[in-house]
Amino acid sequence: MNRVFSNNFEWKSHYTSISMASIRSRLEHCFTADALRAYLAEFISTMFFVFAAVGSSMSSRKMSPEAGSDPSSLVGIAVANAFALTVAVYISIGVSGGHVNPAVTFARAVGRHISLSMALFYWISQLLGSVMACVLLKVFTVKQHVPALGIPQEMTGFDAAILEGVMTFALVYTVYAAADVRKGALCAMGPLAIGMIAGGNVLASGAFTGGSMNPAYSFGSALIGGNFGNQAAYWVGPLIGGTIAGVLYDKVVFPSESDDSTRPGLSEVGVV
Repeated sequence: MNRVFSNNFEWKSHYTSISMASIRSRLEHCFTADALRAYLAEFISTMFFVFAAVGSSMSSRKMSPEAGSDPSSLVGIAVANAFALTVAVYISIGVSGGHVNPAVTFARAVGRHISLSMALFYWISQLLGSVMACVLLKVFTVKQHVPALGIPQEMTGFDAAILEGVMTFALVYTVYAAADVRKGALCAMGPLAIGMIAGGNVLASGAFTGGSMNPAYSFGSALIGGNFGNQAAYWVGPLIGGTIAGVLYDKVVFPSESDDSTRPGLSEVGVV
């Protein structure tokens, strides 16, 4: 009896040690110097983007109480989104791949361009960057209200999710196409193309969903603004739409001749 118990204990200890070693080896690439720099780049770039996107909305509301129904305010917000996203992608593309968006990260993880464990740390960095941007706006604008994204009463959460999904499909497809290194010199205009499609989508849907296309943006403004209404629409739609766009580009429209999907971790650096 004692021998059986001893054998079982040794087997369980051996199995546990193997499992821990396997987990440690799988997570090791998540804590290299390059990986930590990538997380910091995602935090900073997402913070810059959300600060400009949310800040432009706050400024328009401060200058005009009727900003919600003023077409010129929508144009200004769209321009701010386009400029800010262009810069955010540009400053981080060589370090982290310039995701600035959990939907982009999720699509890259599904396509096996980045490991799931590293994608999780990207998400954390992006969410923290968004929250930090909204906290700064809340504190240093004399506690002005941080507007959370919302939908009109006549729309349903399902409608908003579909709309956000379609826009994020366009955004992520542009991310893949504009930053494809196989296009050579054309990649230099990648961040600008990404910013332009984001600005165009804000013009198209700003009156309906606010034109988020970015779960981190939606989460940060909802958390600090204190309104999580229809938050699921701003996650489900973009994640599904972005993933479809990535798979379609990678596997159908412009498939790669050499499979690099098995490379773990920072295959994103300098690529997107």
